[in-house]
Amino acid sequence: MDEMLASVAETIENFVTEVPDINTINKHIMIALSTDNNNKINWALKDKQELIDIIETVYRGVRKGRGLVIAPKDYSTKYRY
Repeated sequence: MDEMLASVAETIENFVTEVPDINTINKHIMIALSTDNNNKINWALKDKQELIDIIETVYRGVRKGRGLVIAPKDYSTKYRY
């Protein structure tokens, strides 16, 4: 996961610097990934674009003042075989 974050750092750099008041919200930003846990990703992502999409979704939610955002993709294990 660290290598994935390092590889997308330049792409998501603007998301991090454009929302300076993200720390003043003073709460976790939760993302509904269709799993039981809404505040962490505990599996390996397939590619860089998938991580960028998740970060962009969180960025848009924070800009609107939301504490819970919906993931761009269903990550439940219901349809995995």
